[in-house]
Amino acid sequence: MPTLDVVAVIAAKPGSEAIVEAALRSLVGPSRDDHGCISYDLFASDSTPGTFVTVEKWQSQDDLNAHMASQHLADAMEAAGQHFDVGSGVHNLRSLES
Repeated sequence: MPTLDVVAVIAAKPGSEAIVEAALRSLVGPSRDDHGCISYDLFASDSTPGTFVTVEKWQSQDDLNAHMASQHLADAMEAAGQHFDVGSGVHNLRSLES
């Protein structure tokens, strides 16, 4: 069964970078512990300050759905969701190599 690759690009509103970064950092450990999480890595863009990227690999769509419904994700969204800027989004990826 193929795995599911996901990239989330989160842009912080100007002045909210620290709030967004803290909320995203709080997700790393719990997300890595979620059932079906193969990898979950957080990055900050050097080319676009205030933009954060998660690169994730999940065993299945059901595992990703459970992660998206998790309390730790809800807590992070409550803490920082209003600080996300336009252009933020989650992208499920499909390989073009096969």
